[in-house]
Amino acid sequence: MDNASIEEMFEAVGPVSIRRMFGGKGIYHHGIIFALELYDEIMLKGDAESGPLLEAAGAKRWVYEGKGGKPVAMPYWTVPDEAYDDPELMAKWARLAFEAAVRITSADQRK
Repeated sequence: MDNASIEEMFEAVGPVSIRRMFGGKGIYHHGIIFALELYDEIMLKGDAESGPLLEAAGAKRWVYEGKGGKPVAMPYWTVPDEAYDDPELMAKWARLAFEAAVRITSADQRK
């Protein structure tokens, strides 16, 4: 996905910056990463509060195979399919992803 399309997708949260990473792109708002473009798919950051909401909406969590074949779950979920066709719904998920990213970043800073 090109950067202009990503910026348009997330315009509801405000201006975003996009940086190449992990063979994909990190998507930031106010310097906080809240989404990824990876393997031609957008993934939203989630936490204990927003993760279950994303999962209930049909989003899939990013899990990869770690050392020894052990699955490693990352704090990112796919965008629920219906959000791609509904800008208001996409705005809702984008805001929830940013809020989760802020909570995670704040918790990390307190440690």
